[in-house]
Amino acid sequence: MDDNIFAAVRAHVVQALHGVVPGLPAEVTARVEVTPPREAGHGDMATNAALVAAKAAGRKPQEIAAALVAALPAGPLVAGAAAAGPGFVNLRLHEDAWRGLLPLILRAGEAYGDSDLGAGVRVNVEYVSANPTGPMHIGHCRGAVVGDALANLLAKAGFDVTKEFYVNDAGNQVTALAWAAYFRYLQALGIAITEADFSEIVPGGLQYRGDYLIPLGEALAARFGPSLLSAEGWIGATDDWLAPVRESAIAAMLAQIRDDLAALGVVHDVFVHERELVAQGRVDDALARLAAEGLVYQGRLDPPKGKTIEDWEPRDQLLFRATSFGDDVDRPLQKSDGSFTYFANDIAYHAGKIARGFDLMIDIWGADHGGYVKRMQAAAKAFGGTLDVVLCQIVHVLKGGQPLRMSKRAGTFITLRDLLDEVGPDAVRFTMLTRKSDAQMEFDLDQAVAQTRENPVFYVQYAHARCRSVLRAACESLGENAVTSAALAGAALESLSDPAELALLRRLGAWPRCVEAAALAREPHRIAFFLYDLAADFHMLWHRGRDAAALRFLQADQPAETLARLALVAATAVTIRSGLAVMGVTPVEEMR
Repeated sequence: MDDNIFAAVRAHVVQALHGVVPGLPAEVTARVEVTPPREAGHGDMATNAALVAAKAAGRKPQEIAAALVAALPAGPLVAGAAAAGPGFVNLRLHEDAWRGLLPLILRAGEAYGDSDLGAGVRVNVEYVSANPTGPMHIGHCRGAVVGDALANLLAKAGFDVTKEFYVNDAGNQVTALAWAAYFRYLQALGIAITEADFSEIVPGGLQYRGDYLIPLGEALAARFGPSLLSAEGWIGATDDWLAPVRESAIAAMLAQIRDDLAALGVVHDVFVHERELVAQGRVDDALARLAAEGLVYQGRLDPPKGKTIEDWEPRDQLLFRATSFGDDVDRPLQKSDGSFTYFANDIAYHAGKIARGFDLMIDIWGADHGGYVKRMQAAAKAFGGTLDVVLCQIVHVLKGGQPLRMSKRAGTFITLRDLLDEVGPDAVRFTMLTRKSDAQMEFDLDQAVAQTRENPVFYVQYAHARCRSVLRAACESLGENAVTSAALAGAALESLSDPAELALLRRLGAWPRCVEAAALAREPHRIAFFLYDLAADFHMLWHRGRDAAALRFLQADQPAETLARLALVAATAVTIRSGLAVMGVTPVEEMR
């Protein structure tokens, strides 16, 4: 039997449907679904097969459903079927079908739930992509976790995944960083100038003032000495110091970002630099290709919504025909000074991804970039690519029930390191996935370390630790050879018949479907939800064993029943580890 029991039942349903309605085209049977029922009392699964076949068959869905009800129990999986509503069919499986999953899970190990759904489709998941201007902050953290978990999830679902970071090092912000680094360089050399006075000199004022730049200034002083000063020992001409300071600052900040991400367990496969992309003429190349296809033109845009004519200066500018690909308006490609817009650079970057052979691009962005989605998807379509965007809402950090707003390192925002120092990477990663990414969330530092059911990190880890403690005890009493996965996969399982045991089996059987559904929806938070429910089912069985001696995992006078329950415990631990691996969380062996 396939370890994806939902897929196995679906195949059985499609076979039965062909018997009831011969000659159905493949596009009709492709829409057949087998899902959990809306209410547990309706059975184990439900299918829409009769509904999707009705039009093509020219028959009423209730008539097809009735025929399916008669045909489906003919195999080894389905024990009974019942028509429901306008043409749904509820299914009840043989208990042996659920019990039969345990050997498959134990033999697969943490690969349980692996799928060929993606069929090797090449996917580029781009996430974090922060400006290299300072430490990673709490907003970057959520995108980093969501992107990394989604990439892991897609890989488990059979996609060929590349994890990518786009370094935004070509804009005005890195020039502002260079000015801030130069100020710290002056301080390191003992040049007497106040922050306020220096800010008066900086075009647009001094933007980055955090103490995190002090070590950078000291490093610049050690590397360059006074060579970046004027002959008089004062602030040098920008042509003499801006380029080397900017390059040094970008390299230092990017190294810090890499270190921060590594501490979170995030490692990218590829880093692409915007500055290199511009320098290599990739933007010109991309716009030339669009121009050759008639997709750019000189034109004037209407004032943006909310702006009066007095606030708007209409001018001729180079525009991309974004409306030809589903956007609301055409989009500018050049600024009034003739330089490219950020959008033009982003077009070239995504065109490069397509040229590298990616079938699908997924970008993880902050929710404040929501208005940018349509134009970027339009650009991807213009180059024959497909772009999905996952938006991450802001995170509010609480400690002692109060908002935490200040960082000792950055001075103005909570850094990723602050968070990791408080609760550790596993708690950060799990907690960040306990809400859908486009919903705002509160990260309660106290709850993230609390040993209660309300803390999902603890609750799931506690379930795994309990599984491991049972298996360690079994090793001591039965010997290690009796408790290996291979040995337990051969155990007789008929004794697993209590409702709590069967509920846990059903939950384990839902894991492969959860992987596929979460991957298709681009929703890694579903993994956290599944693990919490799985932990709840296991904890319930654990407590049932404390109250009813017949349900205890280890019983010296019932060796067959003991081995069956150990197989169930081991399969639960395997599935939890499989899910935690997707989330990038390390399972614990015991709670301390």
